[in-house]
Amino acid sequence: MRNVLPLLLLLAASACSTVRQLPSVTDSTKVEVRIVEKIVKDTAWVELPVIKEKVVTLDTASVLENKYTKSEASVSGGVLTHSLSTKPVREPVAVEYKEVVRDSIVYRDRIETQTVEVERKLTWWQKTKMNLGYVTLIELLLAITYVIYLFINHFLKLKQL
Repeated sequence: MRNVLPLLLLLAASACSTVRQLPSVTDSTKVEVRIVEKIVKDTAWVELPVIKEKVVTLDTASVLENKYTKSEASVSGGVLTHSLSTKPVREPVAVEYKEVVRDSIVYRDRIETQTVEVERKLTWWQKTKMNLGYVTLIELLLAITYVIYLFINHFLKLKQL
C-alpha cells in the first residue's frame, strides 16, 4: 500500500491534457423566407361622369331630381325645354384585395480563430507531459483498480480469520 502511493502521486503530477487543433474559419449561413398573405379590406371611391341632355317638346313644365341627376323642364313661347344633368357624386365601394408580403432574412455566423505564437518554445519536459497525458491517465486508472483489489483481498483475509 505504501509503495503504490508515490506511484499514484507521480502519475497524477505528470498527467496533462493534449493540445487540440481548432479549425481556422467556420462559416454557416441560414436563409429564412417568410411569405405572408393577408386580405385587406379597403374603400374605393367611384366618381360618376357628368352627363347633360336637352330635349325640346310641346308639352307642360316638369322638374325631376334624384341623388344623381336633376331634370328641369320649362315652357317658353309654346315650346317645352327640358334639361337633364348628373350631379358630381363620389360613392364609396367596398373592395377586398390580397396583399402578399415576401420577406427573407439571412443569418450568417462566422468564427475565425488565429494561432498566436508565444515567445518561448515548450521544453522537453512539457512536450513529454503533453504526449504522455493519456498513457498516464490509463496508468492511474490501473493503479486505482489495483489498490481496490488489495483492499478487497485484505478484507477477505480478515473475514477468514
